[in-house]
Amino acid sequence: MLSWKLLMSLWPLLFSSGARSAVGRQFQPTFQSSRATAVIPSSRINNNCRLPVRHSNNNLQQTTHLPKSRLHSSSKSTTEPLKTLEGNDIFAAEEVIKKSRFIGYASYCTSWDEAQTILESVRKDHPKSRHVCFGFVSSSGSGGNNEGSGTERCSDDGEPTGTAGVPILGAIKGEGLSDTICIVVRYSGGIKLGAGGLIRAYGGTGRLVLRSAPTQVHIPKSTIRISTRTANSGAIYSLAAKYGGVTSGETYNDRGELEVAITCDEENGELLKEGIIDATRGGVMFLE
Repeated sequence: MLSWKLLMSLWPLLFSSGARSAVGRQFQPTFQSSRATAVIPSSRINNNCRLPVRHSNNNLQQTTHLPKSRLHSSSKSTTEPLKTLEGNDIFAAEEVIKKSRFIGYASYCTSWDEAQTILESVRKDHPKSRHVCFGFVSSSGSGGNNEGSGTERCSDDGEPTGTAGVPILGAIKGEGLSDTICIVVRYSGGIKLGAGGLIRAYGGTGRLVLRSAPTQVHIPKSTIRISTRTANSGAIYSLAAKYGGVTSGETYNDRGELEVAITCDEENGELLKEGIIDATRGGVMFLE
């Protein structure tokens, strides 16, 4: 009897201790697992944070280059005025990379027609070159008007797609330039540069010549063409001079009316239009 009573009195203690140890065994693995899970995502997050940054930078430097220059150009457009190259000279710079000769040319030009003329001149000077690649940026549209829609053109001229023209274009925009053509001529030295090497070579030569050329602040221009009675010609020329405008293309139509184009700073464009309307008492037609 005594042993039975003793066993019954010890039974709750044995039961509660077993429960605690069971709970402890269940709790401990759960805690260790949560710690491991916390550590593993942490390392993964760090790796994922670093890898895309490196990958993104490589893409900007080696494959695309243009998005970076667009972002850079966009930031400049809101804080700094664009620049152009001074005068109408053609500037040149040269470098040799792994026996390949890269010659860069840059010049100020406002239209695609002007750019083509410069491009053809360079091609004639280098008839034996393997590639003549270029980038061109203009503040005016392809039609010659200035409605805020600029023109961008580039060419790889036989190089792998995106390895020549786009880096040159990126060099122009990265320097905050507009109304500029940059041409890079390549004489191959027989050693393959690879896509990344070509991108660095063309973009680097473009920047080299652009940075060697003097620049000036780019002032956006606006051009309007009007038709009005000959009697209003005096007032028209007077207003053009008042707002710093330059007249060109004066002609007379079959009705004897004056047709003339006036180019002035973009900020004075609307004031000039209003002045012409007032001076002619509405007797003017703005031509496309």
